[in-house]
Amino acid sequence: MSHRTSRRSRTRLRRAAVALAAVVASASLAACGGDGASADSETTVLKIPDPGNAGVLAYAKKTGALEKSLADTGATVEWGGSYASFTATIDAVRSGDVNILPGAISPAIGYLSTNDDLKIFAVAPRTTDPKAPVSDGLVVPKESDVTAIDQLVGKSVAVNKGGRGEYLLDRALDAAGIAHDAVEKVYLNPQQAAGAFASGKVDAWWAIVRGYPAAVEQGAKTLVTAEDVGDDDLSIYAARTEVVEENPEALRAFITTIAALTEEATQDPEKFQNVFTDSGPTATSGAALARDTEVERYRTPYAAVTDADLATIQQVADYFAENGLISRPVEASAAAVKLGS
Repeated sequence: MSHRTSRRSRTRLRRAAVALAAVVASASLAACGGDGASADSETTVLKIPDPGNAGVLAYAKKTGALEKSLADTGATVEWGGSYASFTATIDAVRSGDVNILPGAISPAIGYLSTNDDLKIFAVAPRTTDPKAPVSDGLVVPKESDVTAIDQLVGKSVAVNKGGRGEYLLDRALDAAGIAHDAVEKVYLNPQQAAGAFASGKVDAWWAIVRGYPAAVEQGAKTLVTAEDVGDDDLSIYAARTEVVEENPEALRAFITTIAALTEEATQDPEKFQNVFTDSGPTATSGAALARDTEVERYRTPYAAVTDADLATIQQVADYFAENGLISRPVEASAAAVKLGS
């Protein structure tokens, strides 16, 4: 055999070896469920907003409780960015960065009147215990002369559009016999509203989430609270529709875990404060820490949506439609899903 023939033989052998390696690699990938993209598609990723430094979700993040409960459902957790409210999270929902989010019926109805990519899958009643801290309220600056809601006629009130703030303001106006358009609604998200209120750009603010206790701590005066206006709202968790369709078992496991942790928090609420750190900008202390602890003590657990919950969701949706807060009606059966126990 010539030197040239020998070199060609070695080249053919190398090519054959490369081809064989490719076949083996392909077979190996097939045995493992295909390529990386198809393997990823078999796992449901629950993308949840970052919970911060307190509460049940923060505790779940620190302990890995959700990851453990989801292990047998083919799902995992991805913690995302931090947002001030349901409405503030919507852009992240639209981009796909978040697919599970907490909130209330009211902002969910506002969103679902123009979109159909979310489903309410868990609800929790708001506590009616008189010892629990007040969660929402219509406030005016401490130097304001306004002492009653009827004195706000012709004045500006900051609310989140189509959300809990606007819903509660309208309920309060109803209770006082005041037309909804008798006050000037200034539509701002909670963070924007906090700034406008602090700088005197609005006369009043229906403060929600952490905005209310922060405003009161700074001296704001409360005119009306959610408890005063016949609040039908429920706390909720919503998921993007594809998650509901792809892995309802993961959502059932999510509900079970959050409910169990909520029960634990009512018994030992201190453990659910300053979960990651007790110093720095995310830590609380003093009166704020005491209040947050009491909020946790009186929190009610989430459960899967029932027929009774659908009726409540429909009540809120009908109120939004009848009062022009949404552009089209929302059916509870389309807005929510019953996953069972």
